[in-house]
Amino acid sequence: MIHLNLFLLLLTAFSFATASLRAAEKLQPTVIECAGAAETISTDTETIATFTDQVVVSGNNLKLYCDNLRVVASRKGDPTATLGEYGFFKSLVATGRVRIVQGDREATCGRAEVFPNEDRIVLSDNPVVRSIDDQYVVTGPEILLYRGQRRAVVRGTTEERSRITLPAIKDLGFKEEEAEPAETNKP
Repeated sequence: MIHLNLFLLLLTAFSFATASLRAAEKLQPTVIECAGAAETISTDTETIATFTDQVVVSGNNLKLYCDNLRVVASRKGDPTATLGEYGFFKSLVATGRVRIVQGDREATCGRAEVFPNEDRIVLSDNPVVRSIDDQYVVTGPEILLYRGQRRAVVRGTTEERSRITLPAIKDLGFKEEEAEPAETNKP
């Protein structure tokens, strides 16, 4: 697997991007590994890194697996420098057999867009979110997950409805009245 120090700088930017907002949290570096190519392209304002083939992202309470990954971070410092300083992390787009494990839930889909500054993940292309203990399963055309809120928004359409499967609810109906014993006629 490719594991390059240059990419570690980019990935550390992911962890540091929210540090100013959450100074009390102890953030771990984010590590991205892949079996295929890893490429970085810088402009005057941002750095874009792409990873292919068996991509694995490990971060704070997050593990992400996918076929392809595109990471966009802002760039600060000298715009003419070959390697610029990484600013805040803008987005991460994972495609192809995406699987995200976070805490007690797991999500699978064809496309996941992570926006760390908005504390939001957008899942599309047949998304499914489920609890690890299978207490619930959520499906729909698009699912939005919000960090720290334990909140999900499922957007359905008339063609593809949202669906949430929860544990069984106990029977709230009335108990059938017991049949009164038939009186016997004694001769």
